[in-house]
Amino acid sequence: MLLPQIKQPSDLKSMSQDDLALLSAEIRQFLIEKLSVTGGHLAPNLGVVELTVALHYCYNSPADKMIFDVGHQAYVHKVLTGRMDRFDTLRQHNGLCGFVKRNESEHDVWEAGHSSTSLSAAMGMALARDLKGEDNQVIAMIGDGALTGGMAFEALNHIGHEQRKLMVILNDNEMSIAPNVGAMHKYLSKIRSDRHYLKAKDDVEGILKKIPAIGDRLAKSASWIKDSVKYMMVPGVLFEELGFTYLGPIDGHDIPKLIETFKQADNVDGPVLVHVLTTKGKGYQPAEADSHKWHGISPYKIESGQVLKAVGKPMYTEVFGQTLIDLAKQDKRIVAVTPAMPTGSGLIPFSKEFPDRMIDVGIAEQHAATMCAALAMEGLKPVFAVYSTFMQRAYDQIVHDICRHNANVMFAIDRAGFVGPDGETHQGVYDVAFMRHIPNIVLMMPKDENELRHMMKTALDYNEGPIAYRYPRNNVVGVPLDDVLVSIPIGSWEQLRPSDGYAVIASGSMVQLAEEAAEMVKREGITAGVINARFLKPLDEQMLRDLAVRGTKLIVLEETSQAGSMGSAVLEFYAEQGLHDVHVQLMGIPDRFIEHGSIKEQREEVGLTVENVCAELRKMAVQSSYGIPKTRFPS
Repeated sequence: MLLPQIKQPSDLKSMSQDDLALLSAEIRQFLIEKLSVTGGHLAPNLGVVELTVALHYCYNSPADKMIFDVGHQAYVHKVLTGRMDRFDTLRQHNGLCGFVKRNESEHDVWEAGHSSTSLSAAMGMALARDLKGEDNQVIAMIGDGALTGGMAFEALNHIGHEQRKLMVILNDNEMSIAPNVGAMHKYLSKIRSDRHYLKAKDDVEGILKKIPAIGDRLAKSASWIKDSVKYMMVPGVLFEELGFTYLGPIDGHDIPKLIETFKQADNVDGPVLVHVLTTKGKGYQPAEADSHKWHGISPYKIESGQVLKAVGKPMYTEVFGQTLIDLAKQDKRIVAVTPAMPTGSGLIPFSKEFPDRMIDVGIAEQHAATMCAALAMEGLKPVFAVYSTFMQRAYDQIVHDICRHNANVMFAIDRAGFVGPDGETHQGVYDVAFMRHIPNIVLMMPKDENELRHMMKTALDYNEGPIAYRYPRNNVVGVPLDDVLVSIPIGSWEQLRPSDGYAVIASGSMVQLAEEAAEMVKREGITAGVINARFLKPLDEQMLRDLAVRGTKLIVLEETSQAGSMGSAVLEFYAEQGLHDVHVQLMGIPDRFIEHGSIKEQREEVGLTVENVCAELRKMAVQSSYGIPKTRFPS
């Protein structure tokens, strides 16, 4: 066994290329075994085993900077950099992160959970190197899916202009999470299908050099002849026209060829793009056969590939997807839009039912948002189905193109709240803060799946501007579903339990937690009301006034960033009304990033538990024994 001998990347240097191939096979088997227990991003990592081994063989991390786009395909890198013994804790609370993590290892020089950032990071590190007078290598790895992101094109343009020495590895497996879409995907397909390009280019240069006396000079000056071959063999030659030396495409599972190509790249004084063809899920038949399903996977049986999912209630995502189909059958204006997440957003059934009304734009949230604004202006009803964490990337477009135009775009914000093992880069806890302050938008969050369905009907019937409904990465509550969907009055809250001096104003999944807490303290003689704050914007101002007049002490409970939250909005409302003696306690997520673990563990870490809500209610009861006068509105 070779793998136990690898404690750090330098241990690879003395190995033969045959040993590197054997080591790659052992790493592949190690990942298959470990992830069968923990789950994780299996297919992407099986596809980059040889590529990562070859990189660490050729370069000297951490002096040489290896930058992984997204970082979910860096498990092999983690194995080779001394973290093999921690893989049993992968994506678990206080365990090994499922992405690159700077505080885990000096070899993790750039961390990201969103795509298309590696090229900009590489350019920054290459500039820093040159400004400091250093001579290390900078290597950025990016997938063909991530290359659809606009930020990647901005970086390619700048890198080609600056001509700094760095290497971009285009890991081309024809997939991101879902099958890739767009012109870049088609362009790369053309390159993949023509293996004669580099040979033809080299042959022309070789022929020129053989001409007596003037051959070498002619080969250097007759670039137009070589360029004509490029244009003939590869339509567009996009990368070379952007200023890169293009090498490839090469087999990303052929270690000798990878090593040879990296040596060629090192001889180029400027940016190089190495086009590597890999097979996602390589070496594990179920993952190779369906790399889409096995991109991110739950624990599974190795022999059969059977995924060990617990049988239970459906996810909110599934309810959203089916309800959207039901509504689309009634309203032909509905168009679903997703930024490369048709499966994760529950839209595969919709795409089969309405293929012409399903638009996957690739990893391009900004484009998706602005396009939705235009669709709405032309009288359609676009539903922008997007994870909360990915919607962050379209903030300017939401402000400038959707809300400023008051475009009637419907936002279906998935993974709102804690997301569990994906951790801090994917937590959906900031969208309320960055959307609540934008004029014209309506924000909703349901207490259960039945209310989600009515909110979707509400959004469809709403014609006065943008409207959003958020829902969590959880299984549904399990309530009966109404056959007939009706609109909910905009800005109206729902009193679920009567109050006697105390009330918990809760949103989304926190409503159930509030009800459990109210039931517990009821046994102690404390009657706490529970209010379903289903509209985060606008607030139910009349209910807030009534609560203040009655002198009700309030807890605002929400699984979102406390800064900029609905709780902040409640405090702002009372301040505007001149009511400075209303007792309002905020319970949300503190001003720090929350790392990976289970959703239950993440809630416990920040105090969003039944026990903590009960403790706050008990404190209020003790304070009330001193007597506080009821609030009176200014005349």
